[in-house]
Amino acid sequence: MRIAPQQVVTLHYTLRDASGTVLDDSRARDTPLEYLHGHHNIVAGLERALEGQPEGATLSVTLKPAEAYGVRDEALVQRVARTAFPADDLAPGMRFQTQGDDGPEIVTVLEVGDTQVTVDTNHPLAGETLSYRLEVLSVRLATRAELAKGHPLPPEVDHTQVEDRKMP
Repeated sequence: MRIAPQQVVTLHYTLRDASGTVLDDSRARDTPLEYLHGHHNIVAGLERALEGQPEGATLSVTLKPAEAYGVRDEALVQRVARTAFPADDLAPGMRFQTQGDDGPEIVTVLEVGDTQVTVDTNHPLAGETLSYRLEVLSVRLATRAELAKGHPLPPEVDHTQVEDRKMP
């Protein structure tokens, strides 16, 4: 079976930055990535590169920033009140997840002052050229429940049941 929309894909990957440093490796965790193709579960450039690949394929893909986590935007570096953060120790490099206008976003602390904190809401990999080494382990049709949820579901979930959503 070849990768196409509405299919669950399981793969192993190694992610490297432009200098060749390994940023992530699914084999190191012994946990392959599973995603629902065509549902924006992975970066757009990677999804395009995987489209049409058969089960068992191995490939290398290099993505420019615009195809991966976006071009770095300096307007996303902001100063916010120190009171917006927990009273605990706060240090540059710390990351928090917060709710942004378009959903969850990662905030990286750049500088900590007495009254203000400089944060960066760019994705931590924004502006990076990324290289992936991929091995497609399996490709299968998604269940109705997975299509309704927009992502793969664990095997212990009853895939025959789809929650009915009633409009108010």
